[in-house]
Amino acid sequence: MTQELRVNRNLDILIVDKDPDYFEVLKIAFRRNQINNPLHAVHDGQQAIDYLCAAGAFADRALHPFPSVIFTEIRLPRLSGFEILKWLRQHPQCSVIPVIVLSASDIEDDIHRAYSMGVNSYIIKPETLDQLQSIIRITFDYWAICAKPRVPDHC
Repeated sequence: MTQELRVNRNLDILIVDKDPDYFEVLKIAFRRNQINNPLHAVHDGQQAIDYLCAAGAFADRALHPFPSVIFTEIRLPRLSGFEILKWLRQHPQCSVIPVIVLSASDIEDDIHRAYSMGVNSYIIKPETLDQLQSIIRITFDYWAICAKPRVPDHC
């Protein structure tokens, strides 16, 4: 896949991770891959649902566009990644959003549970920035070429 194809894909990406520093690391990995798509971050499960619903601080869709893909950690404050998955699958208009778990958890039960709840991919957070960069490139290229159903601007 060419660099131009990656750069021009119109994907708004929502990152759900409790660690703001990890969001900064992800931004570096995306930049190193010359992926300039909008990245939006929330730091707990309730914020993720508020973002999807365009509620409260996330009401302005110009600033907080509906995501084309979600990367989420499993272990989150307020609502877990599992609770986000459950909520997404209970809202038909949102259930089509691709969800990629990017988690520090390598516990087999977490992996099995995430897939049984409909996650599209489960990736264990790599140890180095170079590994993360490679994972982001592969993942982004894959989701950039997938056909995506039309979704509303909120759930």
